[in-house]
Amino acid sequence: MASRYGPRGIATQAKVEERLRGEGITRYDLGREKFLDKVWEWKDEYATTIKEQWGKMGLSVDYSRERFTLDEGLSKAVRKVFVDLYKKGWIYRGEFIINWDPAARTALSDIEVIHKDVEGAFYHMNYMLEDGSRALEVATTRPETMFGDVAVAVNPEDPRYKDLIGKNVILPIANKLIPIVADEHADPEFGTGVVKITPAHDPNDFLVGQRHNLPQVNVMNDDGTMNELAFEFAGMDRFEARKAVVAKLEEIGALVKIEKRVHSVGHSERTGVVVEPRLSTQWFVKMDQLAKMLLPTKTQRTRLNSTHLVSTIPSSNGWKMSTTGLSLVSSGGATKSLLGTMLRVKCTSAKKLQKVTDGLRTKTSWILGSVQPFGHSQPWAGLTSTQQTSNVTSQLQPW
Repeated sequence: MASRYGPRGIATQAKVEERLRGEGITRYDLGREKFLDKVWEWKDEYATTIKEQWGKMGLSVDYSRERFTLDEGLSKAVRKVFVDLYKKGWIYRGEFIINWDPAARTALSDIEVIHKDVEGAFYHMNYMLEDGSRALEVATTRPETMFGDVAVAVNPEDPRYKDLIGKNVILPIANKLIPIVADEHADPEFGTGVVKITPAHDPNDFLVGQRHNLPQVNVMNDDGTMNELAFEFAGMDRFEARKAVVAKLEEIGALVKIEKRVHSVGHSERTGVVVEPRLSTQWFVKMDQLAKMLLPTKTQRTRLNSTHLVSTIPSSNGWKMSTTGLSLVSSGGATKSLLGTMLRVKCTSAKKLQKVTDGLRTKTSWILGSVQPFGHSQPWAGLTSTQQTSNVTSQLQPW
């Protein structure tokens, strides 16, 4: 795996990096070993403070059993489990679209992505047909990724574009030919009905690319800057490049209009930066066998202490192994991987802990309900209305 840090270790790492930024340095300036020294310094400092607080509260614990994420024993245990699961065929490696934090330069699970409404825009631009007879108007919120476009898609039943399927358009600025493909992902009722396809930078486009055997062109470095495939915009920060690309489109007459709108954008829980959907090679865990050991059956009742696990495990097809350990990245649909096929896991019943306070008394009870897939949001469907407030957010992933 990419790191020895566990979930809490990642939180520690984020705090240490925040302190380093205040000193004008990064973990890359220090190197791995010196950075780990800084992590241990931070841990010793705050562990001492926490223990002093516990002492003032009168807590007495057995410190001989205290463990930290980076303890050598824990690291060996993680490696052993990883190897054992790999030998069983439950762990595999593949390229998929994941949530990428350009500041921390790490993959994020869905639960580490905070969606915020921000003011953005749809940038409309013309892609001219190869013969120059007409132009197709497409719109995107991320024009800086257009250099990764490998096709435009139209709906096969859309009478406006049926005769264009199989022809080529010219990608603006790059001046290269890309095909027009027929795919139901293009909604005739939405926008112009023409969709630019950028498989390395969008989860839905990735799926279209898989269906049509399209190439995957990544135009961004792991720090959020544009790479050499972005022509004169190489080296620019992604948002700086966005402005420059729009200006260039306007200069060459390819920009149609800019439509301002507020939309939901994912932000990293660790660093606060905008998350970048990005093609990346990651380790994943197949969940069919593991889920069978955890999910309740008609003849067996299983009690899970974590309500989060009750909500997420039933709906997952596979868990991505990132620096946070095992983290949910997908839900629903047929599931195919590079190294085989996984079974879809669906929950029909689960329990959720509910606490109700009445005056000085608190009543605790388990409520029977189910986790039902509803696209990107999977609400808890409990027996009472109070159970409809717990959501599991997940990014649709290609399997």
